Amino acid sequence: MNEKLILLVEDNPKDEALTLRALAKGNIANRVVVAHDGAEALDYLFGHAADGAANPLPQVILLDLKLPKVDGLEVLRCLRGDARTQILPVVVLTTSTEDKDRTEGYRLGANSYVRKPVDFLRFVEAIGQLGLYWLVLNEPPPTNGR
Repeated sequence: MNEKLILLVEDNPKDEALTLRALAKGNIANRVVVAHDGAEALDYLFGHAADGAANPLPQVILLDLKLPKVDGLEVLRCLRGDARTQILPVVVLTTSTEDKDRTEGYRLGANSYVRKPVDFLRFVEAIGQLGLYWLVLNEPPPTNGR
C-alpha cells in the first residue's frame, strides 16, 4: 500500500462528481479509482491490470450501498470473505437512512458508516475529515504481499 489510493464505488454521476470535488476542496490529492457499480468494484479489487499484475489495493474504499448489478452490502460481504481484502478499510458513504442498512453494514465489517450530507459545504467538510483520518492519521494494516 505504498500509494494511498482511494476506491470510490458510486453509481450516481452527480454524487461521483460531488465526492471528487469535495476531495479536491479538502486538499486530498490521492489517486481515486471510480467503480460505477458493485461488479466493477469487485472486478477492480480481484482482477488484474492489462500487464497481468494485480491492481493496487486501495488505502480506503468509499462504498455506496444502493448500486446496480451487485449492491454495496454484497460487495462488503465479498470483501470480508476474501483473505486479500478482508482487512481493507471500508467506509459506507450513502444516502440511506435505513437502520437495517447501517446494522447490516457494520455486521458485514464496515469500518465506518457515513450518511451523505445534502448540503455541499457539510459534504466537503465530511469528506475532508474522512480523508484526513483514513489517509493520514489511520495506520493501515501491513501489506500482505499484494
